Amino acid sequence: MEKNPRLIQHLTAADYTADPFRMVILPLGSLESHGGHLPFGTDALTAAALADAVAAEIPGAAVLPVVPYGVSEHYREFPFTISLSFQTEITIITDILESLHREGIRRVFILNGHDGNIAPIEVAARTVKVRHPEMRIIALGAWWESLAPLLPDGFFEVWGGLGHGGEGEMSIGLALFEELCQPEHAEGRVPDLPAFGELKWCFSELTDCGATGDPTKGSREKGMKMKEVLVGAIVSMLNDAMERDWNYGLNG
Repeated sequence: MEKNPRLIQHLTAADYTADPFRMVILPLGSLESHGGHLPFGTDALTAAALADAVAAEIPGAAVLPVVPYGVSEHYREFPFTISLSFQTEITIITDILESLHREGIRRVFILNGHDGNIAPIEVAARTVKVRHPEMRIIALGAWWESLAPLLPDGFFEVWGGLGHGGEGEMSIGLALFEELCQPEHAEGRVPDLPAFGELKWCFSELTDCGATGDPTKGSREKGMKMKEVLVGAIVSMLNDAMERDWNYGLNG
């Protein structure tokens, strides 16, 4: 195995003593169906790959092992779903953040790849922040929703690129782990969701094929552009945070 000096699981105590990292990236994923065209681990694979790409541009940053399971009960009608409860996910994130605090890490970026983790991230991060006000935590809860302002108008062809296993996720998969994708099985449904408010659904109410959106419109070229602009935006944000010493208020 080739050693990656940005991945904490590859480092030794000697490595850390010689060159301690100052900021940690925590990628979060899931294990669940993404239709016939994307692997079960799409969310975890995406979060891990993006985290590594970001760390490569940030001196002193290192990446924790991706948490490969998430809150996925709302996808359980489709195989193969392994889900944590909300409380378990909250506890895992909280324990990781508490461990980082114990180890002297005060700067954490949470890069999430799965919708079911958004609420647990909020609870865990707020809890740890209140316990340890000196902690600085930034989270990107839904990278797929942050892309639209970063891309040209009309970049996506269907439903703004959204969807579980849809155009955007198919594209990023082809860019990051093409060998695991099977675009010949691409199929999705575009649900008619309310324009105002947020409908709480079980996924089987929205689709009969394990995917929403239109993955047939996905491409590696789109995915490479998505990766470029998303990593660039994250790096810019973290560089700005470091220039401010992660202070954005009265102490900034």
